[in-house]
Formats: sequence, C-alpha cells, structure tokens
Amino acid sequence: MRLLVTGAAGFIGSSLSERLIAQGAEIIGLDNFDPYYDPAIKRGNLTALQKSPGFRLIEGDIRDRAVLERVASEGSFDGIVHLAARAGVRPSLLEPELYVDVNLSGTMELLEWARRHEVPKFVFASSSSVYGEREGAAFREDDNVDHPVSPYAATKKAGELICYTHHHLYGLAIACLRFFTVYGPRQRPEMAIHKFTRAIDEGQAIEVYGDGTARRDFTYIDDIVSGCVAAFENASKYHIYNLGNNRTVEVLEVIRLIEKHLGKKAEIRFLDPQPGDVSLTRADTSLPRKELGYDPQTPIEEGIEKFVHWYKAHKTETAGRTS
Repeated sequence: MRLLVTGAAGFIGSSLSERLIAQGAEIIGLDNFDPYYDPAIKRGNLTALQKSPGFRLIEGDIRDRAVLERVASEGSFDGIVHLAARAGVRPSLLEPELYVDVNLSGTMELLEWARRHEVPKFVFASSSSVYGEREGAAFREDDNVDHPVSPYAATKKAGELICYTHHHLYGLAIACLRFFTVYGPRQRPEMAIHKFTRAIDEGQAIEVYGDGTARRDFTYIDDIVSGCVAAFENASKYHIYNLGNNRTVEVLEVIRLIEKHLGKKAEIRFLDPQPGDVSLTRADTSLPRKELGYDPQTPIEEGIEKFVHWYKAHKTETAGRTS
C-alpha cells in the first residue's frame, strides 16, 4: 500500500507516517518546510522515518503542480492523507490571504491531482475551529458550522465543502477529520502546552488569554493517529468525523498538571481574550466510535506526563526555535 502524506514533517504528519510505516505501508511524504516555525525542528521529526526504506521525502509545495507531478512519478497511490496547511487561529487574522491560498488552493490542487491520477481515497485534516463559539452540549458532526470566527476556521470549513464537491462529482472516497486540540511529543513550539511547559521550565511568565477558564478537548497525538489510520482504512463515500477526547479541561488545570510534572511553579500573566478564540471545545465522538472503532485511550493527566517527559529529553533541540 502506497500513500501520500502531505505535511509529513509536521507534528501529526511525522507521527502518522511512523505508524503507517510500522504497519507495512509505503509512504511518500510531501513537505515544503515552511518557516512558520524553525524548519530544523521539522527535519528532526523525520530522523527515524528517513532511516526506513518504506519512506521517501519530496520537498515542495502542495500548490505547485510540477511538484505534484514529481510525486506522481513514484507510481500509483492507494490514498492521500492531507495534513499540510497554514495552521493557527491568531496568525490567520494577520495573513488571511495566505491562509486562503494555502488551505483552499492547496487542497483543490491535491483533489484535482487525485482525480487525474485516480487515487481512490482522500483524508482531509479539518479542525474543531469550524464549530465557532459554542456553549452547552458536545459538538456533533451534523451541527451547523456556518459561523466560523477566524479565517483559519473558515478555510477548514471551505475545505470540507470542496472535498464534498469532488466526492459528488468524481466518486472520491473522502473522510474529513475535525481535530480537537492535539498535543503530545513533537507538538509545535508555539502551541499552548509546549509554550507553557518551556516558559515554566525556564522561569518565564506564561501568557493566558482571558481568565484561564476556557475549556478545551485536549486530544493526545497517539489517539489522533489511531483515528487517522481508521478513517483511511474505512474511507467510503463522504464522511466527517470528530477526533477528540470527549472531555473538556480548563486551561488553568492544564497549567497545574504541567507544574506538577516539571516540579516548578508557573508565573501567570492574564491578558485580554483574543479575537478568533473560543471559550469551549468538546467533541461528541459517538460517530467515529461507531463507524471507525475510534477509542481514545489517553486522559489529559497521562498525556501531560508523557509530554513533559518528552520535553525534558528534547528541550535542547528546540531551545530558541520558536519562530
């Protein structure tokens, strides 16, 4: 089985590629090493993969048709797992045109490439941000998501729609996966858990937007990877799935867990809430449990302990590489 994984050098992409290689797949990884954060970190993510005969890296942009034709020269593909994107809610407010170009035009190029080369399956990385500002019950895949509150969220909702169009017109089997606050080893350095851990460890104040009571459905990387694999294996027709942990945790509780496992106290600087942020995310995971056998195994208490252990072992590799 040969798969194309876009964004293969990233946090989720490298972790997923390692799992697929372990299961006997051949992976062509595509990544442009965008300087959103230090490309050296992403190259480090590939250390184990590049020792595997089942992995081959192609450097290039998903919007570049010439690059995609180089990928095609590798032979036929059984599917695409499309993880490459401009990430982050707050940065998308500063560069909305770039987010639209990469996240929408790039996705369209890949869908068209899949059509031309008769690739049967396509997994698209969407986001819980499509749900916008919500209160109350857990978020369901059939909820209305017509009110995204950031350009990033809007591009992910639009990406789902573009995917549906290609399924409808050309019969491509597509699974759109709405990821809920993924964390764990290799997490991007600007993401909250990694950023908080580094600041607390170095004795610096951490910045919390709002009063710290915002709640997130933090989902450990191993559970996300399991969901991605199951979604690919079961891809048929067009489906949207939440991949979360079905449990919300306050930001202040996450900070307390980091303090516990670092053995250090945090200095917290509270700031005004930021445009584009939401106060709650919570995944209803009943659909992927039923249709994919998705069963997240890592509670936040265990996941933070594992992340801090990884951080301590690798902090010299990421020191100073946060931009």
